[in-house]
Amino acid sequence: MTGFWRSLPLLGLLTLAACQAPAPAPQATPSPRPQPRPEEAGASQAELRKARAERNRAANAAAAEALTKASLASNAQRDFYARAELALRDRGRLRRDRVPQDAPIDVETLTRNFVAIALRDEYGSGGMRATGGGGPAPLRRWGEPVRLQMEFGTVVDVAARRAYRVEVSQFAARLAGATGHPVSLAEGNGNFVVMVLSDDERRAIGPRLAQLVPGIPPQDIAVMQGLDPDNFCTVFAYSRGAEPVYSNAVALIRAELPPLLQTSCIHEELAQGMGLANDSPAARPSVFNDDEEFALLTRHDELLLQILYDPRLRPGMTQAEAEPIVRQIAGELLAQSI
Repeated sequence: MTGFWRSLPLLGLLTLAACQAPAPAPQATPSPRPQPRPEEAGASQAELRKARAERNRAANAAAAEALTKASLASNAQRDFYARAELALRDRGRLRRDRVPQDAPIDVETLTRNFVAIALRDEYGSGGMRATGGGGPAPLRRWGEPVRLQMEFGTVVDVAARRAYRVEVSQFAARLAGATGHPVSLAEGNGNFVVMVLSDDERRAIGPRLAQLVPGIPPQDIAVMQGLDPDNFCTVFAYSRGAEPVYSNAVALIRAELPPLLQTSCIHEELAQGMGLANDSPAARPSVFNDDEEFALLTRHDELLLQILYDPRLRPGMTQAEAEPIVRQIAGELLAQSI
């Protein structure tokens, strides 16, 4: 699998607290109801449909032009990732079964995998991969509702944007169902930004990233701009100060990916951005494993999310504090019908 993995440089909250954290969001103030612009006042439905069609045509034309002007590197990556997906599928990877019959789970397996994925960090403070499965980390999750905001590069045409929004919205509902925590797709003002960019657009994303995630550390922007070709996608999550509660996140998905790898990135990065920050080579059946055996979220992974947001667990808990409770919750969940 070397060469076809997705690494997750999701910095632990204790590390993030030492970086420049996003400033608290300003208090909302009431604003007057927006008035229609003069050109929109009294516009007929036919005129509105015509204007919408013209905007879509302009966006599609811009996407076509961007594809034409794409660098040799971006065009080569489309071919590379298409071949990567085909090679993985030929080797029996990128499986889509939710409850695989060849990978049963029990209480100890679920507990061990939760500890490895939710209470360890794959990357240290310098962004370097840790050894031995990563260092210990406190339990982290969101406190406020998660509002997913899509951000597309010019190269993504109107039809592809619609398809992404539908898929992300459906997966958001699945995350909300698994965690019991509000997760939804927002039109703007999101706190979890999902970016779909070409290679050229990604390298120039620094100023826009700084606008979308105020206070994002420069080294994180550099990681995204210089993302290794072997990494299909990535996610960073942040807290305010030293609190072990997420307040912002940003995921990056390569626009050059073929369909199944796109979907796999949506599943893994959005789920990891909920607080399952680590990957584990022993986790099975799971998307949180760099071997790419499973492309989509499994029932095992849904149970990890359910455990993570169980009210008996609290943000900031250590492994010693959380593990006995995790084992109890795992037993209760597995005793129920799957």
